[in-house]
Amino acid sequence: MEPILNYIDNEWIDPQVNDYAVVINPATGEGIAKTPLCGKAEVDMAAKAAADAFPAWRTTPVQDRVQYLFKLRDLLKAHMDEIGRTITNECGKTLDEAKAEMVRAIENVEVACGMPMMMKGEISEDIAPGIDEIMLRQPVGVCATIAPFNFPGMIPFWYLPYALAAGNTYVIKPSEKVPMTMQLIFKLIEQVGFPKGVVNLVHGSKDAVDAILDHPVIRAITFVGSTNTAKYIYRRAAENGKRVQAQGGAKNPVIILPDADMEMATKIIADSAFGCAGQRCLAVSMAVTVAEARNSFTELICDAAASRVVGYGLDHGVQMGPLINQASKERVEQLIGLGANEGASALVDGRGTTIKGYEGGLFVRPTVLADVQPGSEIWKTEIFGPVLSMMHVNTIDEAVTLANSHAYGNQASLFTSSGSAARKFRYEVDAGNIGINIGVAAPMAFFPFSGWKESFFGDMHGQGMDAVEFFTQKKVVIERWPKEWSRKF
Repeated sequence: MEPILNYIDNEWIDPQVNDYAVVINPATGEGIAKTPLCGKAEVDMAAKAAADAFPAWRTTPVQDRVQYLFKLRDLLKAHMDEIGRTITNECGKTLDEAKAEMVRAIENVEVACGMPMMMKGEISEDIAPGIDEIMLRQPVGVCATIAPFNFPGMIPFWYLPYALAAGNTYVIKPSEKVPMTMQLIFKLIEQVGFPKGVVNLVHGSKDAVDAILDHPVIRAITFVGSTNTAKYIYRRAAENGKRVQAQGGAKNPVIILPDADMEMATKIIADSAFGCAGQRCLAVSMAVTVAEARNSFTELICDAAASRVVGYGLDHGVQMGPLINQASKERVEQLIGLGANEGASALVDGRGTTIKGYEGGLFVRPTVLADVQPGSEIWKTEIFGPVLSMMHVNTIDEAVTLANSHAYGNQASLFTSSGSAARKFRYEVDAGNIGINIGVAAPMAFFPFSGWKESFFGDMHGQGMDAVEFFTQKKVVIERWPKEWSRKF
């Protein structure tokens, strides 16, 4: 198995720990690496290295800092296939999905290269006779990301390039389920030649997380994961006086009106619901048909679910890979059973899937549950698997009310050819990311990745100017320079 190392103060360090988590290829069930479950000591080493590097890095001119990011961008592009294959092997998604993830990561690096413009301050002259007022942006200090398993390459880049370009130093803790992707990326970071301690990598599980949340020199923390964990991280980090962005879970609705292009809507919604095996926070999980849209859409989406090609993500023609581990497979299958027990009909049932040649793989085929009832457990619970729950209403007003009655507010989508319906939807729906004839409303890197209600805890989001705001602090300077003083020189 490939050894997984920490990268601290520009050195690869073999952790001296006794506990490891086995990393599996979820398509085969075979172990491919072991994650060292580091804790307080290793986090302390990384945090201190980042703190020691901070004074020199923050005084490096911003136009010089972004030169490192330009080089990193080029290396990420050059190694796209290698990174994609690593993501597929440890995360399970298809190679196309893995490479698309890295395209998004690279886009964030490119946007962060504009930091000389985005970090500009403001000045107002003569706010009173001889007095000027200036607003400066300065870095926060040492920052950290606690990353999830489902986008091991992309999600750290919602934050890392902005933080570095703004003058902060950094610690990343990947998910213990998928350590290989970030280790490979850090080999590229090593080639970039950042100064010692500017970027650090520590592996581990809850002990490492708690050490990050409690460490006195770490001033800002980002997280993506479940809502329960997001609440825990937000609360504990905030109690320690840190800035926090904590992205939580989701239960994303899509509303299909009768005037929608049904074939287009079906293809896009199937890709959203079943792409990445449903393991993404923007996956559509509830389809709400309005009036006569019910029959045509139901037939089409069932055909799309049943015909989706499931298998190992490196094999040609595969459209959907496995779930991340055995526990996730069991949980998703149990939730499908729960939905059936609550009265839903499994029009397409993905349980008990075995793929020839990959009998040890953790596969659940796309599943469609019809007649899911509002308030039921299957309606409330984030499944995080390839399961689409279907509901039916008679009007768009009922559909919007249903969408807004859920605790989550990450994404909501509408399929229609009506401009007035689209305007009503985007105005009234309580979600941070809105799609109109779009199944995955993932913002471009120069926009914030939003999220409302139980889907986000914090103020500033990842990406774009929100990331600049999060990773900088404002300093306001008021100066008095009476004009008569200037006559002395």
